[in-house]
Amino acid sequence: MRNPVCQLMLTLSNLSKRFGPKVLFREVSLRMARGEKMGLVGPNGAGKTTLLSILLGESESDEGRIEWERGTRIGYLPQESAPTGEETVLELATAVSPELKDALATLRAQPDPDSPERAEAQERFAELDGFSLEAKAKKVLSGLAFRQDDFLQPARTLSGGWIMRAHLARLLVMEPDLLMLDEPTNHLDLETLGWFQEQVAKFSGSVLTISHDRAFLNSICTGILEISNRRVRRYLGNFESYLAQKAEREAQHLAAYRNQQREIAHHEDFIRRFRAKASKASQAQARIKILERMERIDPPEESDATIAFTFPQPPRSGQRVATLGEVRQAYGDHLVYSDLSLEVEKQERIALVGPNGAGKSTLLKILAELVPIEGGKRELGHNVSVGYFSQQRVEVLNLERSVVDEATADTDPMVREQDARTLLGAFLFRGDDVFKPVKVLSGGEKSRLALVKLLLSPPNFLLLDEPTTHLDMASIDAVIQALKEYTGTLIFVSHDLHFIRALGKRTIRIEAGRITNFAGDYDYYLWKSGSASAQTGLIEGLRDARPDQAGETESGGKALSAKEKRRQRSLEREKKKALRGKLEDRVRKLEKEIMQLEEDQASCNTELANPDSYNDPEKGKELNERAARIARQLQQRNYEWEIETEKLLELGKE
Repeated sequence: MRNPVCQLMLTLSNLSKRFGPKVLFREVSLRMARGEKMGLVGPNGAGKTTLLSILLGESESDEGRIEWERGTRIGYLPQESAPTGEETVLELATAVSPELKDALATLRAQPDPDSPERAEAQERFAELDGFSLEAKAKKVLSGLAFRQDDFLQPARTLSGGWIMRAHLARLLVMEPDLLMLDEPTNHLDLETLGWFQEQVAKFSGSVLTISHDRAFLNSICTGILEISNRRVRRYLGNFESYLAQKAEREAQHLAAYRNQQREIAHHEDFIRRFRAKASKASQAQARIKILERMERIDPPEESDATIAFTFPQPPRSGQRVATLGEVRQAYGDHLVYSDLSLEVEKQERIALVGPNGAGKSTLLKILAELVPIEGGKRELGHNVSVGYFSQQRVEVLNLERSVVDEATADTDPMVREQDARTLLGAFLFRGDDVFKPVKVLSGGEKSRLALVKLLLSPPNFLLLDEPTTHLDMASIDAVIQALKEYTGTLIFVSHDLHFIRALGKRTIRIEAGRITNFAGDYDYYLWKSGSASAQTGLIEGLRDARPDQAGETESGGKALSAKEKRRQRSLEREKKKALRGKLEDRVRKLEKEIMQLEEDQASCNTELANPDSYNDPEKGKELNERAARIARQLQQRNYEWEIETEKLLELGKE
């Protein structure tokens, strides 16, 4: 019996696509088997969504052939919008086929129980297992955070993000042979994302998903397809494995290219010097033939265009940027905060974490003075200017304006159009792109435009709510680099672990209207809070946490005698001493490993620089593999050393 995982579902042969003079990809040939879960990655505009559109038959390729296994059922979730009519949320979630959808429509249009049309539709609905699907749909909808009261609500009355969740529920209920998803995590909060991630990981069918969420790709993917420089390359494993393989492939390619270029230069020099000499003419001709027969290695590819910018540095603020004292805030009868106190100082980098609905976005809005407070104190410091970047930023863009007009609307009158166009160019709006109407932009392009609007009048106190949504990975890295150089103060909410780890220097946990400070980065917070994993640390409750906030104590315990308190303090000191010893040993061990790896790296680089190393192709390949392996190990050990050293420093402060 054949293993179903090995059965080919999809075959692409020499597929090419261009828009006018721009080639998106060319001569793409690949196969996808049943059960594979593939991530489709690449910069914005590389052609990822276009490739999905071609596979769905909505667009045509210029060249090539697509072959599907007979009877393959496809479920597709677009990036930004999906159709909805008069059906309820539950009806939308159970409309897994045209036949079921028609039966549901007839049942809704014929309320008379004695109607022959209704009886026929009801019988057809039962034949298609519609009634069992309803129970399944309710379970899936609940997993996607719909309440029971939402099930019978007309889907068209929901916001765009919730409509997308309803369509996502329909696909999970449908269980197609292939799930094709275009940025599915954009519409999910952290808790729902965790649930959805589990469903996709255990899904028995195949998955082809576009995503810029590294954690999501790491958790579900068995392979990665990268669109870059008009080619599609396939890598085995998850996203981290892809990065390592790509770096290794590029290093090997560069080494082979340089080696061949040296060989070509050597032959050409010999030909130039001895071609006219009778005694050497035959040897020169032989070398000419060698060059003619040589299969030339392509030069290393240019990096895809990415955002490259720095923040125009804002005016300096006072040392105290913001103060909240005993703030009470509520939305109607829903109390969010009853006694919120917080101090923010100049140039802090604060990451807000906690369960969905805990009040992270509300805290940003309180600091931005965008929501009223019912009591307490809210003060901004001397010369503080606030910039707020909201989750709904795209919704406030004027869709009828051009990109450049929208960028300069409501900004400082001193900002010139040329300044705006320069910044737009840095965000990949180049040439005539700046005259496009906003309504034709993709989700990622709208997010980049909203960032441009914020940066044209740079504040010294940035409040960012999910700033990486719809941005590709290269763009996220560029934004991270710019924020590292930003001299103002930053507080942000994000579900992107890469973004959080790169920027957060202080972590604030928010849960049930209570904030807990952790005087360190996200990994320090994970250590202190006892979180099971980096992903769950964003949303789960605190376990064995010891808050750093001054004056905060554990509650619910029995009052201790002075003798018992002294005994506990003595035990705590012994525990700290033992922990300090372990940490010091670990740091010393890591330092030795790092020194050895640095020596190995220097030795390997010396061998790589020697042209004789490449006379033996196998040796050259082995050296490049060794260099890539040492570089990965060195990066990991340095990262571990930073974490352990930070723990040791924090232990010394306590």
